[in-house]
Amino acid sequence: MDGTIYRGSRIIPNADKTINHLKEIGKKIVFVSNKTTGSVRDYYQFLKSNGLNIDEDEIVNSTEVIKKYLTENFKTLRFFAVGEKVFINELVDAGLKYSEDANQVDILLVTLDRTITYEKLETAARALENGAKFFAANIDDTCPVDNGEVIDAGSTISALEKRTHRKLEMHFGKPSEYMFNEVKSRLNIDLSKVLLIGDRLQTDIAMGNKFGVDTALVSTGVKYFPNGTPEIIPTYNLDSVFDLLNHKI
Repeated sequence: MDGTIYRGSRIIPNADKTINHLKEIGKKIVFVSNKTTGSVRDYYQFLKSNGLNIDEDEIVNSTEVIKKYLTENFKTLRFFAVGEKVFINELVDAGLKYSEDANQVDILLVTLDRTITYEKLETAARALENGAKFFAANIDDTCPVDNGEVIDAGSTISALEKRTHRKLEMHFGKPSEYMFNEVKSRLNIDLSKVLLIGDRLQTDIAMGNKFGVDTALVSTGVKYFPNGTPEIIPTYNLDSVFDLLNHKI
């Protein structure tokens, strides 16, 4: 969603027309985001208020994916998060236990945190030094906003890896298998009929490449690399998602 359907607080021009037309002609759509600073309900209300005729169950973010994994596998363990209150509260509401005591933390979670402080980073580092598991909701280095980009989870992960000499063990957003399987279950169609559209090579396009899905890279989000990299190559290049209605594919 970020950088593809909207950027910051604004819908990408004509993204609403594009999505509404695709829905009208019977296409299945899933909106996928690594962003954890809002709930699925928040994203649904934002998109609806901007004219997109969608359903709430068509949206999945990495909070939903990591919450599902933790409640199924580590529900009795305590977590600390370098993340915002919305993210932490969603996990606590799901029955997971939160602690700010580095000596009691079993799992460290990292995600986008615009309220990050040195104190949070040191609590996270001490938890890792004490043996906590090292997980991330997403691994994006930056997040697109109205006037550019802000530091995201990937940058925090790198800092903690250097500080503690620990390596990230698992992540649950794009391009992980956990996120892909969640999206696949919601679409429930032949993957040869799927087009993954996104603005970021290392997450969106990489996920399509990894699981054999056609991809389209748009230039409306993070820094644009139309030809991809030697390892990550989009099937198509678009100015924006609106090109789908202009028959650019």
